[in-house]
Amino acid sequence: MKLAFVTNFIQHYRVQTFELLSERVQTDFFLFSKGKEKYWLNEHGVRYIGVQSKHLSGFTFLGITFSPSLIWHLAKGDYDVYLSGIVGKFSLPITFLVAKTKRKPFVLWTGVWHRIDTKIHRAIFPLTKYIYQHADGIVVYGNHVRDYLISEGVEPHRIFIADHAVQNEHYNLPVTDAEKEVLRKKWGIRPEQKIILYLGRLVKEKGVKDLILALSNLSGDSILLIAGTGQEREMLELQAKALGVESQVRFVGYIQPEMAYQYFALADVSVLPSLTTPEHKEPWGLTVNESFNQGTPVIASDSVGAAAGGFLRDGLDGFIFPEGDWRALTDALKRVLEDQTLREQLSDNVRARVQLWDNHRMIDGFMRAFHFVTNKASDG
Repeated sequence: MKLAFVTNFIQHYRVQTFELLSERVQTDFFLFSKGKEKYWLNEHGVRYIGVQSKHLSGFTFLGITFSPSLIWHLAKGDYDVYLSGIVGKFSLPITFLVAKTKRKPFVLWTGVWHRIDTKIHRAIFPLTKYIYQHADGIVVYGNHVRDYLISEGVEPHRIFIADHAVQNEHYNLPVTDAEKEVLRKKWGIRPEQKIILYLGRLVKEKGVKDLILALSNLSGDSILLIAGTGQEREMLELQAKALGVESQVRFVGYIQPEMAYQYFALADVSVLPSLTTPEHKEPWGLTVNESFNQGTPVIASDSVGAAAGGFLRDGLDGFIFPEGDWRALTDALKRVLEDQTLREQLSDNVRARVQLWDNHRMIDGFMRAFHFVTNKASDG
């Protein structure tokens, strides 16, 4: 089988995923973006992989990236299956159209689990829904996406779960007490202080303001490490000052992905308090996977895909709270920070769970979809 895989660019956490896929299926990757999407930090950059990939030239008009040469590459290639990510207002319908024109199976890969409520997305949603309902197979991040697609009229048997994963070997590296002590001294954290970690972009949809508000209602002397950059940093700094907790908050700035594991190891708990906005609903939240690899329990809102999709289990791996409910977040933080026995049990649970949740498992989900659509095609 030969696969045409169309996506925008290769993120650092997708290198192993795509390389493993290429070991299972002969794959040509077609990439149409330089990684300048607003949800992607410039500091991350884009990655390259040791497999067959083609970076397409193009232009952007009205916020849409057009890569006309994609049509030629897809049409001339002798592909058995065409796959497109949900990204790409030009590339997605083009890939779908070429596949249908050539009477080859089309597979969609998506983590979207709500209707995006912007003018352009409302305008193109009839086309998006048509692709949902006429794709030969759909690969999704988890049950939360599956349930959403079923609500949009997709037949359940055409949906395949590829459990969202990271390269665990990058995040489960051992961190010594000496290395943790270096970080504590760097950020002025005393040995007895508990550490709460947020790692991610500092934007509205991440809900960091609720985390700072929860911190201000904790009775203990905890430290909140906020690792990341974004347009909301100044506002969050002002909020911490207004609430009188600026001495408990450390804005550590951007952390290279290769160094993130040390911060997860340092933390007593990791928090992802994401919010639903018209443009965004957390598709997954891979910091949950990254945190688990260091045995760090996670508290996440119910708008986080990893929580809604069944990876983060409430009460077993951490806690799930209603999005925007800072009081519930406060209660969850108290439970984890004040009960060492509970924290140790959660830590054991998450280490065991993430070992079963890797890129091999994720690729198995893709393969189930490919076998389904090719068998269906051969049956006529």
